[in-house]
Amino acid sequence: MTLKVLLVEDDRELRATLRDGLAVEGFEVLTAASLSEGLALLAHATADLVVLDLGLPDGDGEALLAQLRRRQSLPVLVISARQAEGQKIRLLDAGADDYLVKPFGIGELLARMRVALRHRGTTVQAALTQYRQGDVEVDLPAQRVRRDGHALHLTPTEFKLLARLVRSAGQVVTHRQLLTDVWGADFTEHTHYLRLYMGQLRAKLEADPAEPRLLLTEPGVGYRLVEPEES
Repeated sequence: MTLKVLLVEDDRELRATLRDGLAVEGFEVLTAASLSEGLALLAHATADLVVLDLGLPDGDGEALLAQLRRRQSLPVLVISARQAEGQKIRLLDAGADDYLVKPFGIGELLARMRVALRHRGTTVQAALTQYRQGDVEVDLPAQRVRRDGHALHLTPTEFKLLARLVRSAGQVVTHRQLLTDVWGADFTEHTHYLRLYMGQLRAKLEADPAEPRLLLTEPGVGYRLVEPEES
């Protein structure tokens, strides 16, 4: 199951960095740059967790936290440059699950998200983001794929499909899961998309695309990327 995160942050660069970092870990990310945009998204979409900045251009994130707590109990992680202890205590008492002071690393944010979700009964394992098998190396955070030491050019869709398989390396990922996570919920019947893009990936990654040893087909079920080598 892909978990959905609403990220409310007005700083464009930080928003993009956090969005990309969360996406690498397998989260579906909705982004908002203002209080009103965040409220509008929550009115029309569901989220499993909210990452909320306080200093927004049209108000304080604390107002969104208050509205959330009146309606639902999903985890909320506050991120802010404000360091005053009194502010942290007030936000935590108001229902925030955690409070991170900027700057912080994406690894710390992800760890705290996993804790907040676990407290709600949802266990999330850290995703596999580095992969190596034979002469193929994949670095998801750097968006880099190499074969025999040479960089490979993957289209955005090819990379997204490979990333989904890397995150579940060694496990079968069903056709429906892949179509939903890569193309969206409206494409669950478009299995020809998978055949096309898996063929393209195999042409780039496999020594013999006709006899794949890395990207394996599980007939009638889905696909499996073989387990990575022991490091």
